Amino acid sequence: MEVILLERVPNLGQMGDVVKVRDGYGRNFLLPQKKALRATKANKERFDRERVTLEARNLDRRKDAEAIGVKLDGQAIKVIRQSGDTGQLYGSVSARDITDGLVAIGFNIERHQVTLLKPIKNLGIHKVKVLLHPEVEVSVSVNVARSMEEAERQAKGEDVLKRDDAAEEEAVDPASLLENPEAVASEAEAAA
Repeated sequence: MEVILLERVPNLGQMGDVVKVRDGYGRNFLLPQKKALRATKANKERFDRERVTLEARNLDRRKDAEAIGVKLDGQAIKVIRQSGDTGQLYGSVSARDITDGLVAIGFNIERHQVTLLKPIKNLGIHKVKVLLHPEVEVSVSVNVARSMEEAERQAKGEDVLKRDDAAEEEAVDPASLLENPEAVASEAEAAA
């Protein structure tokens, strides 16, 4: 299927390009999203007539996206999830969760604008791309933690998983068990 692009489409072409795409991609994505027209003679003539209007509309949308991008670039959101001791999440953080976090801090972002190659499945701070316009992309930080306190510590640069491991090692020092085996035996008898 040949289509005329009505806007820039990543990895495909610029506005006005006539490109050949697979039928399903054209029929199910490009045409319904109004990103392209079928490349018929009548549509080519229509595009030539409306080209100035389409370019002006695209320029306005890009300026709006750049204005939002200046405010959004570098923003940080916090997502609270349960995880195991190793930092592996029991679930995952998806584009929907990130969108909800951005809406909560005052940005009107849709889920399809968040570019996640795969869901986030670990604690930590992750950089995520947000595509505001085909020509405007910004980056936001997603702080995934088990609690708000832990999120604050992570934001300061602390590795919360190592701190928990160190606290556990201090609580049970194996060297003290070897030095005083009678104390271990009496604790075991008391517990039984």
